[in-house]
Amino acid sequence: MKADKIIFATGNADKMREIQMIMADLGFGIQSMKEAGIDMEIAENGTTFEENAMIKASAIAQELKTRNVQAIVLADDSGLEIDYLDKAPGVYSARYMGEDTPYSVKNANLIKQLEGVPDEKRTARFVCVIAAVFPDGSRYTTRAAIEGRIGYEERGQNGFGYDPIFFLPEYGMYSAELAPEEKNRISHRGKALEEMKRVLKRAAEETI
Repeated sequence: MKADKIIFATGNADKMREIQMIMADLGFGIQSMKEAGIDMEIAENGTTFEENAMIKASAIAQELKTRNVQAIVLADDSGLEIDYLDKAPGVYSARYMGEDTPYSVKNANLIKQLEGVPDEKRTARFVCVIAAVFPDGSRYTTRAAIEGRIGYEERGQNGFGYDPIFFLPEYGMYSAELAPEEKNRISHRGKALEEMKRVLKRAAEETI
């Protein structure tokens, strides 16, 4: 694994902040696409989280290859699956009701669709897949999820996206009410990134 930095294929500042916190102990410099000077539109036309994550990672890796830059590329695709809505919005979570639509509007819409639905049928989960493409072309993916249910209102200031409507019965609070460190420890993205860290460490050891 001949690389000394990681480029994460995201332009989401909130997500990047989480990623840098979780990956801080890895020993690699981690840059966003913007920090790496990459500005490109990537069509996420896959039908699974795995496909979309790999589409993004592969596109950035190809761009780096043309620049002769040796870096590991990571990308994630994550979303909210609501069982009562046949696992919608799922892979379309970021694009649900339009990418520029505020999440307060998206969240209100989902709550309205579940109006009158009892707790036991409001089950949902956050899913995250992390894809990695190494300079030698090797590819890996990790997946994790966190189970919960959709609440009846937005609560909490610590999260983003759908966090304010995602209730965690085990903790008695919404995802957006968790302290950042606690959220990173138990979240779908945190767990998928921790597993990817193990993949990266194994790959580094194999090159020693």
